[in-house]
Amino acid sequence: MIEGQITKVSGPVVEALGMAGARMYDVAFIGRLKLIGEIIRLEGDRAIIQVYEDTSGLEVDENVVCTGQPLLLELGPGMLSAIYDGVQRRLPDLADKYGDYITRGTVSEPLDREREWEFVPEAKPGQTVGQGDVLGFVQETEVIKHLIMVPPGMGGVLAEVKSGSFKVSDTVAFTEDGAEFALSHKWPARVARPVVSKMDPNLPFITGTRILDTFFPVAQGGYSIIPGGFGTGKTVTEQTLAKWAQADVVIYVGCGERGNEMTDVLTDFPELEDVRSGYPLMKRTILVANTSNMPVAAREASIYTGITMAEYYRDMGYDVAMMADSTSRWGEALREVSGRLEEMPGEEGYPAYLATRLADFYERCGRAVCLGSDERVGSITVVGAVSPPGGDFSEPMTQNSLRISGAFWALDTSLAHRRHFPAISWMKSYSLYLDQVEEWYSDKVNPEWKSMRDKAMMILQKEDELQEIVQLVGPDALPEFARATLEVARMLREDYLQQFAFSDVDAYCDPTKQYLMLKVIVTYYDTMQEILVKGVTLKEALDVPFRPRIARMKEIPLEEAAEQLETLEAEMQSELRKLIRY
Repeated sequence: MIEGQITKVSGPVVEALGMAGARMYDVAFIGRLKLIGEIIRLEGDRAIIQVYEDTSGLEVDENVVCTGQPLLLELGPGMLSAIYDGVQRRLPDLADKYGDYITRGTVSEPLDREREWEFVPEAKPGQTVGQGDVLGFVQETEVIKHLIMVPPGMGGVLAEVKSGSFKVSDTVAFTEDGAEFALSHKWPARVARPVVSKMDPNLPFITGTRILDTFFPVAQGGYSIIPGGFGTGKTVTEQTLAKWAQADVVIYVGCGERGNEMTDVLTDFPELEDVRSGYPLMKRTILVANTSNMPVAAREASIYTGITMAEYYRDMGYDVAMMADSTSRWGEALREVSGRLEEMPGEEGYPAYLATRLADFYERCGRAVCLGSDERVGSITVVGAVSPPGGDFSEPMTQNSLRISGAFWALDTSLAHRRHFPAISWMKSYSLYLDQVEEWYSDKVNPEWKSMRDKAMMILQKEDELQEIVQLVGPDALPEFARATLEVARMLREDYLQQFAFSDVDAYCDPTKQYLMLKVIVTYYDTMQEILVKGVTLKEALDVPFRPRIARMKEIPLEEAAEQLETLEAEMQSELRKLIRY
């Protein structure tokens, strides 16, 4: 142990002397309350420590004790359904002991020390195991089988493998050279867990949201950002993705969010039913809550806590979805600590290394071949909310996230005010994953998926161009072809892009149904253009009563969608073409 004394306190930053021998990112206990902190700068025997708790009342000359270890997370059975703070303290345990407010200097075991898990061995004595190899498993919840793996950097010839009921700290296997493997192990939060290799992002991350899956898809193992001003629906969109997205494990990190929003998450998630299994959604969810009134340094650590737990479940071969709400608050934490360190500020006061930190974080996601001899493949898909002040997308946090993100889902304040959910702008958003996922959609959905999607985007772009003319001279001055385009674009916006989150049918839309719905609208557009060329007036075409049926497409159950939508398309074409006078 290395001991020093406090010489200066500046908000969440503490300076200590006598710390020769300490290392960067070592955890230290500060003062008589033993507040948790992390060394972020060393100069001779002087250490600068960011403290994860409120530093009120700290005095000069109080002791600082360096543990000689970085911020370690305990990974093992029992993390699912748990609610942690930014440094992996279990909040329900703290609430039981100390009430509604966390007392400074308190600690909480990340995993339940008393609960016993039924361990089923798969490895055998005499077997040579290496990092990532499976020793056995425990059934963590009804929906997740928790693999007990050899931690990275370890291995050997097994001398004994036990079976039966064990606590998380109990040893379940030994090697001949004396290495022990328990149900849990520790890993530094700021160090990425190794994999064999990263894979190309060529499988889509299905969300069930039409505007995302069809127009701006993200790949499994990809990363996207959702920027938007106050009240545009960032949190609601992320909660919807957490419930419906195609992921085995969901990790939701509330980083610096308002307390009432985090309360909604903590109360709603335990009551949500997992549509895939019928069990509560919390059976495959971990919540990391670090609200805006919690210490700022712990907010910075919460992102790393979330991504490390995501990597752990990825290593088991699961597809993990991590929701970071919001990365802007994480950036603000970096800015505050940087200011206390008197570092040279970058744009708008953010530290000069903001872009590097963002890139390091997002690079930890991906689809990868996991360590181990059984060739498991897992993925981490990150969706990060960004909260630009005043909805200004030119601010540094949005721009730096934009440079490295693969999908950009821009929320629009005007759409949100019109109660259009999700309020994602189809004119500002984009995805770099379109070409990678096209092969999957062509094979699993329809070979014409890309061309249908591109045509729908063309219609929406035409509408945007025509709206400028409409605002000047009114819609009646437009030719009938242009007015037909406006009508079909309105159908795309209201009947396709807009979804009803509280509908049992429309809350989630299967990719096949998405394609069939889009095909009906695009076919309606093509047929309208065809009959207008042959002399049919727009009024005659619009009088054919198919628009109400198209508006009700979203309420057709999936099992009936193919038949009903194909019938609708055929009847619509037939009725519209009957208007042609030869």
